[in-house]
Formats: sequence, C-alpha cells, structure tokens
Amino acid sequence: MPASSRWNSEARTFALGLLAVAAVTLWRVALLPFDRADLFVDDAQYWLWGQELAWGYYSKPPLIAWIIRASTTIGSDAPFWIRLPFPLIHAATAVVLAFVARRLYGARVGGIAGAAFATLPAVALGSLLLSTDTPLLLAFALALRAQIALGERRSLGWAIGLGAAVGVGLLAKYAMVYFPLAAVLAAIVAPRARIAWRDALVAALVALAIVAPNLAWNVSNQLATLHHTADNADWQDGRLDLAGLAAFLGGQFGVAGPVFFAAYLVGLARIRDERTRFLAAMSLPILALVSVQATISGANANWAATAHLAALVLACAVLAPRPRWLAAGFAINVAACLALPLATLVADSWAIGGNLVLKRYVGQGAASRHMAEVARGQGLDVIVSDNRAILADLFYSLRDSGLAIYAEPTDGFPPHHYAQTHPLPPGPGEVLYVGRGDPPHCRPGGTPGVEVARWRPATGYVTTDFAAFRVPRTCWFPEG
Repeated sequence: MPASSRWNSEARTFALGLLAVAAVTLWRVALLPFDRADLFVDDAQYWLWGQELAWGYYSKPPLIAWIIRASTTIGSDAPFWIRLPFPLIHAATAVVLAFVARRLYGARVGGIAGAAFATLPAVALGSLLLSTDTPLLLAFALALRAQIALGERRSLGWAIGLGAAVGVGLLAKYAMVYFPLAAVLAAIVAPRARIAWRDALVAALVALAIVAPNLAWNVSNQLATLHHTADNADWQDGRLDLAGLAAFLGGQFGVAGPVFFAAYLVGLARIRDERTRFLAAMSLPILALVSVQATISGANANWAATAHLAALVLACAVLAPRPRWLAAGFAINVAACLALPLATLVADSWAIGGNLVLKRYVGQGAASRHMAEVARGQGLDVIVSDNRAILADLFYSLRDSGLAIYAEPTDGFPPHHYAQTHPLPPGPGEVLYVGRGDPPHCRPGGTPGVEVARWRPATGYVTTDFAAFRVPRTCWFPEG
C-alpha cells in the first residue's frame, strides 16, 4: 500500500475511534435521565462532600466532591446531574489514551485504543457509578502523554503539565502515587521514558504545590484520609491468601475484558521492543503491588485500575494486526457497555427468582422516606444513626425535609465521615434513632430509648430488619 494511502487509512481509523468514543458517551448520557437505581452509599456520600467543600475528606481526597459540586451548581441535586460528569470524564480519558497510543504506535492503534477504553467493562460500570477512579484515570492518562513528550525533548510546558496531572491525580485518589514509582522504573528500562532532571524537578514541585493543601488538611484532621487508607490495606493481620490473589487476578480480565487483558499478557513477551518495556513498566509494577496486597489482606479488582491504561495500549498494538481477535474483544466489551446502562432502567423491577438483580442499588430512598414518616409520627425533628449506609441516604433523600440528621456520637477515632463531621451535639429533648435492628449504644449511665417501629423492606438493598427508637439525648450525654 502506498504511504499516502496507508496514512489516509490510519487517519480514518483514528477518526472512527474518536467517533466511537462520542457515540458510546452519547448512549450513556442519553439514558442517564431514565436510570432507576438509587444513589449508592458512596455516591450519596460524595454528593454530601460536594455540599461541604474542603481540601480533604474522611476517606478520599477532595476532587470527586469538587466535580459533583460543579455539576450540581450548573444543574441541580438530581441524580442525573450528580452522575453526568463521570461518563464525560471517561470519554476524555479515552481521547487522551488514543493520542498516547498514536504517539507510540501510529494513528490506527490510537483509534483502536480510544474506542477500546471507552468500551471497557470497568469503564461501562464507572460511567454509572461515582468513583474516584474516574478522574484518577484521566489524570494518569494525561501524565502518560506528558511523560512521552518529555522523553522526546526537554519542555518546560510539558513538565508543568506532568506535574499538574500528577498533583490533580493525587487530589482524586492517592493511587496516583503509582505513577512516579512506575515512571522511575520506566526510565531505567526504556530510554524513551527518561526525562531531563530539570523537567523532573519542575514536575515534582508543581505536583507538590497542588497536593500540599490536602496534606495540610490531613495534618489538621488527625491524618483522617491517610488513616483510612492504611485501614483499607489492613496489613496488621496479614496472611497468605492465594484465593484472594486468584480472585484479584481473575478480576483483571473482567476490568479490561478477557480478550484485551489476554492480549496484554501476550504482548509482554515483546520485551525487545522498547515501547513494550515502557508500557510494561507503567503497568506491571502496579499489578504486582496490588497482587501483594491481595495476597496479604485482599484487594478489589479496581485497585489496579491505573495499570490498565498502559496495558490497554499494548493490548491494542497486539490485536491491531489480528482483526478476528480484535473483533471478538470488542464484541464482548461492547455488549457489556450497551447492556449496563439498559439494566439501570429496570433496576427496580428486574428480578430473577423473585429477587431484584440490582437490589444493592434499590430501596435506599424509600427506606429514608419511611424513617422520616416515623420521625414525624413521633413528633421528632432529629434522626440519628450509627450506620454509614443509612446516614448516606438520609442526608441525600431528606435534604429538603427540614429534619436534622446526625451520626451517633462515638469516642476515639471516628469510624466514618458522618461521625467525624456530623456527630449529634449535646442538648435537651429526644431524637429518633434508626438502625439495622439494634438499639443505640448508650454511654455508661445513659438513658436508654424505647422502640417505636420495626419493619423489613419488601424489596431492595436491606433484607434484615430496620428498627427505630425514641431516645433521649441523655443516652449519649448522661446528666451530671
């Protein structure tokens, strides 16, 4: 094929890849207004963070809260506006990754990589739920593009861009720390990844300047986010858990789709190719570190999400000259990417064997509204709970109810965000305490409450009893 024809063909593939990203994103956004799933517990919590802007929060850095606040300020607090930014951010990541792949392997692989990322099963799910991985992946992709540019030539602009991407990524999720660790290894094994010392220093200073306010927030808040992150790692009772490792590694085929992740593993054999060494260095260390975590105390499949950016580029380079395998990979992933948004349209009615398939995402709002009815029936205007999931939806679903929502006060380090920032204050009168069946945890000498309601939802995320108690505040703040 003449060079001009080959270039035209590659350019057409690149354009088609970006068109595919736009089409998939339009599909997701168009169906969002009809989503019948309630906000999940994390989703509702992130929404509340967005109402209380800060440089940090109990379990995560602040970027996701800022994103939600921006969207709800433009629109409203309806679920559509809360969820809207996430498919759009994934689309932006797909475009950036397309340019990363084009720089390494040409326009054809770039177009394939963009379309492949947009249709990954994990991205399909992440476009429906609120996840800190979503802005993290965009920041990581931008950092990859800057790293490639700086490996080609010194550039103050790209150095600032690299630092900004790393800094913003750290404000999304601390897993962005994987980038500089992997980049050091990449510089050792691949000359194209070596960055001038000046540019590396500029990038480091910019990143530190961006993340510094969050670090200061942590210092002034008992290192809350770092404390929670360490708790998640849970290495204190470490054990050899090969089943956990197998589950994590198997989950990576679900994150990327079986064909694409298998192609990545095959591509690692091309170790003589410098591009392979670079992409392996930017992915394998992350997979290895999280595999260690999975072996010691378990790990969720998405904890290695950033590894899949470089991994997908390598996978697409492997599959590009193999159209049948490429088509098979897309067929599997596109089916999931089209089906998941459709499933949310029937989240409150799709049942198998009498059980809702998506019950985890149904029933929170109804439960909160029933709690409000119980409170009003008792003549109370304050609801208290110790349960993070209950509190998350109470704050969201009852935001305009006029009822005050508080967490049960605790001693010591708070167990969740609500106990940290919304503990019940002392004072006179009674409150309605709600929980999963158990009475409140009164302090020694405190006055216990009286059960006033007990019920079990017919459908939804809870299959055990809820119970409500009329409780004097002296339960937690004994007189005298």
